[in-house]
Amino acid sequence: MRARLEQLQKWLTDRQWDAILVTHPVNRRYLTGFTGSSGWVLITREKQFLLSDFRYIVQGKEQAPLFTFVNHEGKWFETVNRLCREGNLSSLAFEESHLTFQQHRQLKEALVGVELQPTSHVVEKLRQFKSEDELVLMRQAAAIADSAFAEILKVMRPGVAERDIELRLEFLLRERGATSSSFDTIVASGPRSALPHGVASERVMQKGDLVTLDFGALYQGYCSDITRTVVLGPPADWQQEIYDIVLEAQQRAVAAIRPGMTGQVADAVARDYITEKGYGDQFGHSTGHGLGMEVHEAPTLSARGKAPLEPGMVVTVEPGIYLPDRGGVRIEDDVVVTADGHEVITFSKKELIILD
Repeated sequence: MRARLEQLQKWLTDRQWDAILVTHPVNRRYLTGFTGSSGWVLITREKQFLLSDFRYIVQGKEQAPLFTFVNHEGKWFETVNRLCREGNLSSLAFEESHLTFQQHRQLKEALVGVELQPTSHVVEKLRQFKSEDELVLMRQAAAIADSAFAEILKVMRPGVAERDIELRLEFLLRERGATSSSFDTIVASGPRSALPHGVASERVMQKGDLVTLDFGALYQGYCSDITRTVVLGPPADWQQEIYDIVLEAQQRAVAAIRPGMTGQVADAVARDYITEKGYGDQFGHSTGHGLGMEVHEAPTLSARGKAPLEPGMVVTVEPGIYLPDRGGVRIEDDVVVTADGHEVITFSKKELIILD
């Protein structure tokens, strides 16, 4: 935590700003270690404060020992103003993406003699680079998802509803140590597998269906995100064809991941192959995204991803092909960018699994 604080305080010094107010819950946990449901963080160049209420006095002091705990007593904006006044602060940065218009208005009205400076994705940029401690947690989150996938295959068969598979997956993740799933689990079967975000429905799976499972574990604040597509019974020729194309595209993109390449180039590796095979119009989303304390973070593996990948970043690689009213395939792994290449941290089988 101290290194993260020092980076943020250096950022303030470089801009000659006095303090930053962090209101995004995930950024708050990243900077403090505090897991409570309510709180803001005020960081100056020399000091740091965790603002919360009576419920979290003990927890806040235990989880965030580097921070001075301040009980705002329901007076959020007055408390920020008091701390600014006591610290003789004249400028305060705030997260423009995470403060509502109403909160900004109230903050502006409460502050006396303090200039508000809008900022965007300051802490998120720090979060792109995972420490070894963070990677340990992410590997465990991935292992939980892998284990749950192996187990869910035992109950997937024609006659079972998508919703039942989703509920069973949620139980399996929690049974293995997850706090929860890291996002709404996707279970999409038959024609619904052509929906990239086809969250589980009441549809009963049928023989001959492609079934896409996209899910992940939230473990001690960190996410995993894995997708596998299986088939219930022998695959039709068109199903085998698109599966083989997606698998090859995914494996090529994973193999290409290395520091220095841009997300745009990584995206093109998968996209160009799928386009070459005639299915470019059926692959409409990005090849991947950053992963960490949130399931969608920077960087992006897409046409917009112009920044180079760097060691410590974690990305997903998840190309797909989607044929409306017929079915679709997506395959996804979690990949760490290392100093000399990459490390795949999801290990579930990727060859087409046929469930009778």
